[in-house]
Amino acid sequence: MTPDPDLADWFHLTSVPGLGPRTLRRLLAELGLPGAVLAASHATLASIVGDALAARIRGGRPDASALLDWASREGNAVLTLADAAYPAQLLEVADPPALLYVRGDASLLGRRALAIVGSRTPTPQGLANAESFARAFSHAGVTIVSGLALGIDAAAHRGALDGSGSTIGVLGTGVDVAYPARNAALHERIAASGALVSELPLGTPAAASNFPRRNRLISGLARAVLVVEAAISSGSLITARMAAEQGRDVFAIPGSIHSPLAKGCHALIKQGAKLVESAADVLDELAVTRGNAPAVTVAPGDPAADALLAHLGHEVCDLDTLASRAGLTPAEVSSMLLTLELDGKVASLPGGRVQRIF
Repeated sequence: MTPDPDLADWFHLTSVPGLGPRTLRRLLAELGLPGAVLAASHATLASIVGDALAARIRGGRPDASALLDWASREGNAVLTLADAAYPAQLLEVADPPALLYVRGDASLLGRRALAIVGSRTPTPQGLANAESFARAFSHAGVTIVSGLALGIDAAAHRGALDGSGSTIGVLGTGVDVAYPARNAALHERIAASGALVSELPLGTPAAASNFPRRNRLISGLARAVLVVEAAISSGSLITARMAAEQGRDVFAIPGSIHSPLAKGCHALIKQGAKLVESAADVLDELAVTRGNAPAVTVAPGDPAADALLAHLGHEVCDLDTLASRAGLTPAEVSSMLLTLELDGKVASLPGGRVQRIF
């Protein structure tokens, strides 16, 4: 994408210390494009933002050569508020960023999208849900937005890429910074087949204060937000709150009443979020055609193993309790669980516990 000829001026204004997005938008509303702002007299600027900020705006220009070089390369883009390609739905949020750095397919930012968020330390069932739901939405033509964090975010991105659609990763770092390091390969996969987005300058490292702010972009780029698993203190609830404030629908998948990772979802449902049991619940609510998503079927299993699964239910259980329920010895249960784990039907958890994952 050819960089905006005014990009150096935009970069200058967004680099001025103390000049936040709201004040910048006030300047633009009063004076016009960044070139006009930078050409304004100190007195004119001071009448809008005060003497100190006016002096900083009229100070030395930052070196934008690295940014212009990056933006000129294939697959990279920097969208400004004045750019026709700037996603219209982001203009609906209270604090849209003046610049969006994009690596990958920038056109995805204007597509119909759903955000999927959740715990960084999910259960196996939560991971499976995030991946399978995202894959189904992707097959239905819905772009999946998430934050490229460990856990639910990463699973949602993987599921979306495995479907026929794509995904957008919204970062709390510069788009050229792979964070966390464990997601480096996924970071590159999204850059090649989806889009990475950040409002932060190139090279910005991870900082705790950046991630709550980026959550408004996750919800802002989407028509709705689905929370898969979340503790009551999860940052995913911040995204859900921002989505509600932005007029987006909020969906949540319920879980066991004993699971701390279900309490955030249950709280959202109590507050009016829509309870979700299948991908169809979300697609129907959003009036999205289900497309060519393949039906998910479970292959016939061993009757004894299926009976053990029934005793296990859908909550975390320890080996001795499961053996008592099934009327089997711990050794018999352990052998059957090994087969079920190899079949991808259960997962082992710390403390000798197991959980069903289908």
